[in-house]
Order: sequence, then C-alpha cells, then structure tokens
Amino acid sequence: MSAVKQIVERTGPIPDLPGLPLFLRRIYGARGVSSAADLDLALAGLERPAKLSQIDKAAQRIAIAVREGQRILFVGDFDADGATSVALGVSLLQAFGAENPDFVVPNRFEFGYGLSPEIVELALARAPDLIITVDNGISSVAGVERANEAGVDVIVTDHHLPGAELPPAYAIVNPNAPGCAFPSKALAGVGVIYYVLSQTRAVLRACGWFGGDGPEEPNLAKWLDLVALGTVADVVPLDRNNRRLVHQGMLRMRKGHCRPGIVALAEVGRRTLSSLSAADLGFALGPRLNAAGRLDDMTVGIKCLLASSLDDARECAVQLDALNRERREIEQSMLADAELLLTRHPVDADDRYGIVVFDPSWHEGVVGLIAGRLRERCHRPVVAFAEGGNGRELKGSARSLPELHVRDALDAIAARNPALLTKFGGHAMAAGMSISRHALERFAKAFDEEVRRRLPAAALQSRVETDGKLEAEELTLDNALALAAAGPWGQGFPEPRFHGEFDLVSQRVVGGEHLKLTLRCEDRLLGAIAFGQPPMNGCERVRVVYALDVNDYQGQTLQLRVAQIEAIG
Repeated sequence: MSAVKQIVERTGPIPDLPGLPLFLRRIYGARGVSSAADLDLALAGLERPAKLSQIDKAAQRIAIAVREGQRILFVGDFDADGATSVALGVSLLQAFGAENPDFVVPNRFEFGYGLSPEIVELALARAPDLIITVDNGISSVAGVERANEAGVDVIVTDHHLPGAELPPAYAIVNPNAPGCAFPSKALAGVGVIYYVLSQTRAVLRACGWFGGDGPEEPNLAKWLDLVALGTVADVVPLDRNNRRLVHQGMLRMRKGHCRPGIVALAEVGRRTLSSLSAADLGFALGPRLNAAGRLDDMTVGIKCLLASSLDDARECAVQLDALNRERREIEQSMLADAELLLTRHPVDADDRYGIVVFDPSWHEGVVGLIAGRLRERCHRPVVAFAEGGNGRELKGSARSLPELHVRDALDAIAARNPALLTKFGGHAMAAGMSISRHALERFAKAFDEEVRRRLPAAALQSRVETDGKLEAEELTLDNALALAAAGPWGQGFPEPRFHGEFDLVSQRVVGGEHLKLTLRCEDRLLGAIAFGQPPMNGCERVRVVYALDVNDYQGQTLQLRVAQIEAIG
C-alpha cells in the first residue's frame, strides 16, 4: 500500500434532500445529485428500449426464431460481462420457449476476441439459423461477412465503441453506434442484451405467444441478478440507468432471489448475500468469473451461472475459485517483473507520458491486470503486452486515466501509423490491441507521443479524491450503514472516501499480510483494517485515506477500511 498521495476533495452544490443528513447530502452533491429524482432507482424509471436503434428489428427477428423453432447461437466474450450476457440470453430464451438455444465463447488463446471468421466456422458446425453476439461484434466485419455467405443472420449486441466500418449484420444494437439516441451510453453488454430480449418479449406478447398452450410470460426482473453482476464487473460508469439496474439486481440478491450460480460464487468468495454490496460483485464474484476467461475457458463460468441446482453451481464455483487463486499467483509474479522493468527505466527519469511494458514470459490473460496495477502506481496510461502465441504477434491491454480516452488515442495512432496496429478496440478507460512483435519499440514511441499530445501534464500528478474530513462525531456505525444503503457505488459514482489524521494506538498483522489497527480520533477509539499493509514501525500518528465500513464479525461495529496510510509523527 502506497503512502498518501496528493489529496483532492470532491465538491459540488449541496442538494436539498429533505430527511437526509448533511453528511450524506454533501456526498451526493459531489457526485452530481441535484434532486430526489436523481436518487429514484425504481425500475419504472428505466430508459425505454425503443430508444435503442434497430432494437425492434432485432427483436422481431429473434421472435421469429423462437416461434419457428430455429437454432439460435450466442457468441460471447471471455470476461464476466460476456459470461453474464450469454447466461442471460440462453436462460431467458429458454423461458420464452426457444428450442435449445446454445452458445460459443472464443478461447482467447486460440481464436482471440469477437466474432472472427474462425469462430464463425466453429459456429457453423452447430448449424445455427441465427447468431447473436453479446458484448462483442461491433468490429467483427469479416466474421459477419462470413456468416452472411453461409446464409446465417447475425444480430450484433454490443456496447464497445465502433470503428470506421460497421459489420453488415441483420441488426446492430449498441448504444454507442452512430445515430443511436439511447441516452445511457454506459450500458454494459449484459444491459444491452437485457434490453433486446425485453423488446423481444413485447413482440412475442403482442402475437399471443405466451399463455394458453405456450409458455408463461417470464418476469424479466428475475434476470436482474445477472445484469447487476455483469455491469459492476465490467467497470462501466454507473450512470442513473445503470444504477437502477444494479440496485434492483442487488435487492433481489440480498433477498436470496438469485440463481444458484451467484449463491455459489458468493460462498466461495466468502460474501454474505443478505449484505452484498457492489464492491463484493466487483472484487469477489466478478474476478472469479473473469479468472476462467483469463486462464482457461469461460465455459465453466457460464455453466456456473446456468446451473439449475446449487450442487452443480458449487462444483463450478470451486473450479472458478481455484482458477482465481492461480491467477493471483501469476499476477504477483508478473507485477514483480513489471516493477523491475520500471526500476531499470524509471518513469521520472525520461518523463514518459505513456508507459509500455512487455516480457516474453507474461501470461496473455493477465496483462490487463498488470496494466491496471502500473497505472495506479505510476498514474500514467499503461499498455502491457504478452506473446500472442504464434511468435510473431504481441497482444496488449491498455488502462488509462479519466483525462485520456484510450480507444480514441489508439485510433489516432493507427491513423498516423498505418499497419502499426493490426487490431484494436475498447472503451475510454480500457482497450485491447495486437501488434507485430518487431513493432514494439515503434508502438511504445507512438503511444507516448499520442498520450503527450492529449494529456495535460497536470493529469500525471499522483492524487486521490476524497469527500473531505469527518469530525469525530461523524465516525459512527449509523453513518457507515447509511453509506452502505446509499449506493450502489462504483465507476462514475465512486464509493465515499475520507481523509484524516489519527493517533496510532495499536497494530497487529492478520492473515499473513494485512494490518489490523486501532486508531484514535479525539476521545474515540476506532478499529481499522489495511489490506496488504506491512507494520507501521516507529510512529505514533498517521495520515489515512479510508472508507467507512461495517464489520459484521460478532455483531455490527464500525470499521475504517484503509486505502492509503503514511506516518506523520
């Protein structure tokens, strides 16, 4: 854990929210909340499906496939968003009465990302009448062309940013597609397919498909557990629409109204369903799903989410937990290598704006995590590369700062350096790419130059945002419980953090690598936990950045969850 960085306090107009304490109104105001309407997370307020371009065309085609018993095949991505998208699509179509909807998820080490021509050939072996991509497809021009040649319709559902050329699909549903008027551009892939199948249900209802001799009309709210998990795990911004989806999904999880796979993932992650938070989805359940796609095959993750019994789900969850432990070991080794590389070529010494790292021993599925770790430590955009498997190609993953749209930066690099990037795509904060092995040095130079063009020097200053200082009387269990209930917190709507100075009363190591602390603020003694923090030797006073947390061990008590700490005396 690093020492406390430069602190920047979040500020904003304090909204008039009757019944809420100033403590909470101040936090909401700093996140752009201006009225009670901004906090209304009821499902009735969701944006309407009709605002998504081509959604009715897609829904009509899927409804035909359901009614005529056509073979429907989902092609997903190999992360948690992709896994939840596939599980939602398959299980909801089954509830619609579709005949044996199936799925294919590319193994990232054999086929790479998206609906490639190779994946289409694999899909054609299952003789589909309709292919639906989930969480991918917006850049799959060649793959869609191959499916069209074979006489198979393709519906692309995606949320990634499109390139200059769109695939010639039967329909494209993507809030970020050109001309799409859907106001929530931050939908995750699982949110997009949820909307598409919501519209499909409306089409089937209108033609009298449900009831009588047909299936009972399903309540789509039962699938919000998958939407919540995929949305949080993909770290998309929690705008109001996404917050509604996540909030409603988590309400159902906390009441135990979720599928066995999520129960099993919570068990192996040692999380309690009744008090589940968005952070639990992002840091416990999501990573276990992602581990399958990073190290092996996402099929086991999808099977976990599709399991009809808790016993079957637990069997899959145990496999995912083992993969996650292996992923952690690989990540720790790779991070040590990366830090050694930065020691040999210090960032400050050559004033690099954009960092590019590569080691031939690195695991292709874990480089994104390494890029994220280095981005946090160096406070610069980072691209980490691994061997692509054929000895001629490198596959990289980028993580950026809020001030730099990294996918747009890659697009500019590709325009200035034709053929340098063989493939790329992604979001504002994260992207993936492929380059020729011999082009690494050229890419590193081009990336640094492009980041330098786009990023002001002030953005490179290491800093942490907080919601200010709390007085001793505000450090209470009631306030911690209020914050837990006031979420969901996440990307774009960050969990409240505070900073302050405390007397260090006692400390002890727990779990081999974590520090259990007792801090004093005025006359109040406070328990605190600092994960991955070595003992603070020779100091009696500390400066801390922390979150208010609830310790559920033997009842509920206030606990400070330490994000950063440094000795000051």
